[in-house]
Amino acid sequence: MKRSVTASLLAALALSACAPASVPVPTTPRAHDARTFKAVTPTFTALSGASIYQGVMPGIHGDAAYAIEVPANWNGQLIMYAHGYAGDGPNLIVQAPALRAYWLSLGYAWAASSYSANYYDVQAGVEDTNALANAFPTLTGRARPTKTLIMGVSMGGHVAGAAVEKETAQTAKNKVAYAAAMPVCGVMDEEYEFQWLGDYTLAAAQLAGLGPKTFPQGTDTYAKLLPDILAALFTSTTDPLWQENATQGAKLREIARNLTGGPRPVFDLGFRAGYWQKAVLGTGGADGTITGILPRNIYGNVNTSYRWTSGATPTPAEAAFNAGILRVTPDQNPNPARTDRVRDLPRVNGEIGVPVLTMHTTGDFYVPFKHQQLYRAAVNAAGNGDRLVQRAIRAAGHCEFTGPELAEGFGDLVKWEAGGAKPAGDDVTTPAVLADPAYGCRFTRATRPGVDACPAN
Repeated sequence: MKRSVTASLLAALALSACAPASVPVPTTPRAHDARTFKAVTPTFTALSGASIYQGVMPGIHGDAAYAIEVPANWNGQLIMYAHGYAGDGPNLIVQAPALRAYWLSLGYAWAASSYSANYYDVQAGVEDTNALANAFPTLTGRARPTKTLIMGVSMGGHVAGAAVEKETAQTAKNKVAYAAAMPVCGVMDEEYEFQWLGDYTLAAAQLAGLGPKTFPQGTDTYAKLLPDILAALFTSTTDPLWQENATQGAKLREIARNLTGGPRPVFDLGFRAGYWQKAVLGTGGADGTITGILPRNIYGNVNTSYRWTSGATPTPAEAAFNAGILRVTPDQNPNPARTDRVRDLPRVNGEIGVPVLTMHTTGDFYVPFKHQQLYRAAVNAAGNGDRLVQRAIRAAGHCEFTGPELAEGFGDLVKWEAGGAKPAGDDVTTPAVLADPAYGCRFTRATRPGVDACPAN
């Protein structure tokens, strides 16, 4: 089941006991509903020995672009690739997967949708990816695939994770029975991601003495204060690595460590990565609707405890900080179930019936490692622990994987799905295991700059 508000937002978002068909379609308008986009036909060149099909097709929000590539030695299986966040621009672009050549060399076909909307529209990601998978025979003139798998990165990891959920199978307009899923650097808990962004920006402003008194503060107001917030917390904000100061900045670092999964290798480097600091800090002042994806505010921190020490109880300074920070209560039912498609923000409940293999970098500051801890808890609570393998990679960046790391994970997943032994993974929840300086070495295949090398075998 989902965690309490202390770890995310509210248990009130749990599924209704009623059948999905009895839940009314939400009538509250969203800002996102009025947005329009343009699907851009891809111009990929087929790799040697493959045929490519690309164009535009109807999606859930409007038109979506697509690309499909099939090798001459096609093995009859299809991999759907779900791309990550593509910003808020008007053009919808298909992104080719990093494993494109590898998949084709093994005989797999792949397909990817641009989705029919930008912004954090995971609903469009799920529905349009599924629609493209179903249209494969029509668009290519080929037989229906014998198996369809899905891989996604970042927001696409959310798409891939949600695509194999029981709720998605019940409510999606476009239904696909995937054989396995590989979400990497993914949003594996849709509530926590926006809890994290709200918590970090609030804590940073409060430590700087510029915390808001009302919610929402407004992005323009927050942006005007941000230079002073940074000056109070960092001695340097020159890319690529920032440096926090020894007082309020150090407190912010430890608050972030605790909010993102606890002590683990490479966290400090990820915290100081200027590119990702700016990505997270740039979300401050928002109204909790995920820039109009939801009809109401999903963010809340009523029971969140902000700590920069590790003692059993908060220090007097921490108690004063928690008493002074703005507290926000989510709106009632901000992410309602729908009858005509998956939710506006599709759920990742751990109710999976197929093999899932995830990968996550330990220092990821944008989509924190805690996603893996919450996903493990949800999958175990649903009785599906044997269907999940998780791997930790020693890197600071978001989605900073090497080709060999991704290929190894994919290869292990498809062997498992085909009836082989369950592959090995990492323990993502035991604090003492994560705090070991060698944590993540088992599946890391390259030493990144600034990251301690793994011990020699």
